[in-house]
Amino acid sequence: MTATQMPRDLRTRRAPRSATAAAALLLTAALTAPVAHADPPGVTEDSSPPVHIDTGDPDLRMVQGAKLAPSKVLNIKSIVEADDGSERRQDTNDNVTFALQAEVLFGKDSAKLSSDALSRIGTIATEVKKQNATSLRVFGFTDNLGSAGHGLVLSKKRATAVQQELAKDLGSSVSFQIRGYGEQYPIADNGSEEGRKKNRRVEVSFPRAS
Repeated sequence: MTATQMPRDLRTRRAPRSATAAAALLLTAALTAPVAHADPPGVTEDSSPPVHIDTGDPDLRMVQGAKLAPSKVLNIKSIVEADDGSERRQDTNDNVTFALQAEVLFGKDSAKLSSDALSRIGTIATEVKKQNATSLRVFGFTDNLGSAGHGLVLSKKRATAVQQELAKDLGSSVSFQIRGYGEQYPIADNGSEEGRKKNRRVEVSFPRAS
């Protein structure tokens, strides 16, 4: 029997089931969609123009009827990464961010700093002083292996360990935001070990000197 030959009441009863199945598929896709590569909360750049531009100034020599687009500051981003990928520095208009791979800071599944970690954190402290920064963000991240809950706890413990070491050098004049984001905000593909290694990291960011 074809669909057109079905009794009207049977066709009517089947329609909601199809709609329900389609809705379930859409919900599943939304729940399993990968997390977007974005900056964590609190890391923003100011794009407001530093000076006012008089669009009616005759020195602009605009074609008759032409108008200037709204002015804004372009965010220039510079990224320098170590050859082995263990350390990355990112400079933008407003912020300096250091990202250190977890492997150079901690043992596997540990939040205890290694001896090599101390010198690397010391380098960050030196730059903080150079930029006269008084507010730091210390964020921990993991890859997507293991449970999400375990990743959140471990990333927070690792961020706290780095913050405590920085505080020893920077003193009480510097305030900290400490967050553990687990597998959220990846910077590389978690589908490969190389990518997961980059995602297992602690980031220290602070404002650039004006």
